[in-house]
Amino acid sequence: MKVLIFWAVVGVTASGGSCFSPPVVNISLDVPAEQRWEPLLKIFNKDFLRKAAAEVIDTTVPKWVHTAVTPIVKALEKYVPQPYAGEIRGMASYYQSDISDIVLLNFAYEVSAFCTSIVAQNTKGNIYHGRNLDYPHDVLKNLTIDILFIKNGQVAYTGTSFAGYVGLWTGQSAKKFTVSGDQRDKGYWWQNVISAFLLKSSPVSWLVRETLAEATDFQNAVMRLAKVPIITDVYYIVGGVQPNEGVVITRDRSRPADIWPLDWSMGQWYLVETNYDHWLPTPKWDNRRDVAMKALNATGQNNINMHSLYQVLSVAPVCNSITVYTTVMSAATPDEYKTMVRETCDESF
Repeated sequence: MKVLIFWAVVGVTASGGSCFSPPVVNISLDVPAEQRWEPLLKIFNKDFLRKAAAEVIDTTVPKWVHTAVTPIVKALEKYVPQPYAGEIRGMASYYQSDISDIVLLNFAYEVSAFCTSIVAQNTKGNIYHGRNLDYPHDVLKNLTIDILFIKNGQVAYTGTSFAGYVGLWTGQSAKKFTVSGDQRDKGYWWQNVISAFLLKSSPVSWLVRETLAEATDFQNAVMRLAKVPIITDVYYIVGGVQPNEGVVITRDRSRPADIWPLDWSMGQWYLVETNYDHWLPTPKWDNRRDVAMKALNATGQNNINMHSLYQVLSVAPVCNSITVYTTVMSAATPDEYKTMVRETCDESF
């Protein structure tokens, strides 16, 4: 019923001005964690950042959580691992905000993402990965950023996120793999907070970032994303650089519930994941998965590339009134990584 009401409220089409590329921010991993996000101040006004954060928190976080999080914040280093504790402290300083608000902002993003992710292989064996990220907060369109994480003067990995958020739902490790995360609708706020802070499980977006930083290849990324304990259930979608390197990992908090791979030899040349277990029937109130599959079949495996995958992700209701951004990427051709903030579903890039 919750999802039925959700889709009735948001509708199925986006309208407004032209789509646009988000600003690109270089974040140095070689400087202390507290200083890493200072480049945001060259792009965003502090007052805007504070107001945007307050809007997301007020519409997502129950008021009682503000009180509950206070003792955790006072012992931030005990509950939040580095480098995230330092980065959150630095973010609070740049925002000139209470640090508890930055903690809440980061966890607010962990509970309300409705998404579509696709990994597909064309007839030449090239792997393409695309995603729409949907949030019921229009202000996020003006907070969206592409991030180049720099280490030793080189791009270590790339991601798309929001100003004020230290995790990643979308990212790429060049010549290795791409990854996106989609919400799997289980758990409550207090369960996720307890899991994160008391059981020291990882927020799902932090595990994405850690995997991008540390995994050596597609297989290693899949192993990490499948096994590391996380705060809530999620779908991890991973694309590689070799034929058949594509997978949807359906996660419980402590273990994988299912691993669903590409299998070209069996005719499985694409995988579509929205916010439901792929082995269950498509919900009557949300046909994004069926529409995406129909569009992929109409496109054909011969014609799959970055542009055609973007077009598939532009079909309503795959693209809809709360789609914040679309990213298309291929780890084999990392320079083609492309994000568009969606003001309309009618434009190509």
